[in-house]
Amino acid sequence: MAVVKAVHGHEGEVTGLVQGTQVQGAGVQSERSDATLLLGIEGLAVRQVELIEDGARVVHVATDDESATACPSCGVFSTSIKGRAITHPRDVPYGEAPIALVWHKRRWRCRESACPRASFTESLPAVPPRARVTTRLRSACGAGIADGFSSVLAAADHYGLSWPIAHAAFVAHVEPVLAEPIPPVQVIGIDETRRGKPQWGQDPVTGRWTVVHDRWHTAIVDADGSCG
Repeated sequence: MAVVKAVHGHEGEVTGLVQGTQVQGAGVQSERSDATLLLGIEGLAVRQVELIEDGARVVHVATDDESATACPSCGVFSTSIKGRAITHPRDVPYGEAPIALVWHKRRWRCRESACPRASFTESLPAVPPRARVTTRLRSACGAGIADGFSSVLAAADHYGLSWPIAHAAFVAHVEPVLAEPIPPVQVIGIDETRRGKPQWGQDPVTGRWTVVHDRWHTAIVDADGSCG
């Protein structure tokens, strides 16, 4: 695999390549319609909205960001379309009726001779490469599990996601919080919680019932703060 070594030149341009990395007018035109503003996904423009029989809405969108035509490997903007593709990323709910996104995107050829990548498909920060859900849906799901939903499964059902995707969203949401230093504890307390119901057994000789298992969980907690 070829290695492209590049250094930064003037105004953020990457040099050391055969072609420049400035915007070259790749044919992406901005159309800020009311429907696009209502959808609110940065870099996507609404082209058509369909209402199907069950009341669901199918929203057809196209790329509305020139940076999506830049090669992810070398940064050179492409003007050569190789083909087209359609993806169906999931997004946050809108009202009671379901909504389905249909992203009509393009595949571009990378004409930079020093770049090992031959072609690439449009992607955006709002919908990263190979992502099946939008960034904001992933964020909403992770925050919901941390603050509102009773379980990962409940959030997955609400947003129409699989359990692994919902769990990954939760982990991504809490990792920055867990990385922060914990403030010192001022008051230490003891918290006891019964784990399930006690189990009873009958003595075969006396016939009396006695507790066989009674599980309790004892934890040391921060009684005056929010450290757990």
